[in-house]
Amino acid sequence: MRKHFGITLLSILIGAVTAFYSGCASPQNSNSNTNAVAAPSVEPTPDKAAIEAELTRIENDWTRVLKERDVAAVRKVEADDILLVYPDGSTGSKDQDMKDIEAGALSADSWELSDLTVTVLDSDSAVVRLRTTVKGGKYKTPDGKTQDVSGDFRSVDTFARRNGQWQLVASATVPVRNPGPTASPSATPKPSASPKPSPSPKSSPAAKASPTARPTPAKLGTPQRKPTPR
Repeated sequence: MRKHFGITLLSILIGAVTAFYSGCASPQNSNSNTNAVAAPSVEPTPDKAAIEAELTRIENDWTRVLKERDVAAVRKVEADDILLVYPDGSTGSKDQDMKDIEAGALSADSWELSDLTVTVLDSDSAVVRLRTTVKGGKYKTPDGKTQDVSGDFRSVDTFARRNGQWQLVASATVPVRNPGPTASPSATPKPSASPKPSPSPKSSPAAKASPTARPTPAKLGTPQRKPTPR
C-alpha cells in the first residue's frame, strides 16, 4: 500500500514539475515566433505632387538667379560634390559656377523652358528632364573673350534631398541638333558603264553642309557654362 502511494505521489510531482517548466518555456517560444514573423518597416509613400512642384520651382527660378547674380541661391541649391557636364563634354564644379554667377559671365536675351518632366524615384531623390531655348546667349570666358551660347539644349538634372533640403547633385547638358535633309535617291550618282571617267556629280542638298555643321557650344574650345536653369 505504501509502495503504491509512493509511486502515485512521485507521478504527481513529476507531472507538476513538467507543467511548470512547460509554462515557463511557452512565453519564450511565443516571443521567438513573434520576432520571426515581424514584417520589415515600410518606407513612407513619397508625396510626388509636392516633390514635382518644388523641383519645378527650383528649375524655373534659375533664370532669376542668373539675372540677379544670386550666388546665395547657387550655394544653397547646388551640392558641394555636384557633378556638372557641359555641352562640350567638359566638367565643372560648384565653385566655378558661383564665380560665373557672381561675375555675370553668362547672360541671354531670353531663356525658354519646355518639356520639363520630373521623375520621382523615392522620397529623397528625383530626376528632372527639360529643354531650354537660349536666344542671344553670351558667355564671357576667363580670358575676356565672349562666346555665343545660343541654341536649344536638353538637360538631365539629378536631385537628392539632404537634411530636408533638395539639392542638385548632378547635371548634364547636350545641344539639340536638327536632323539634316534626307538624301534623295536620284541625287545618288549611279556607276557609269563607260570606261571613261564620269564627271563628278554635282553636290546635292544632302551633300552640302547641314545647319548642324555650324559650330555649336559643344564644339567651342573653352568650356561652356550650363545655359539651363537648375
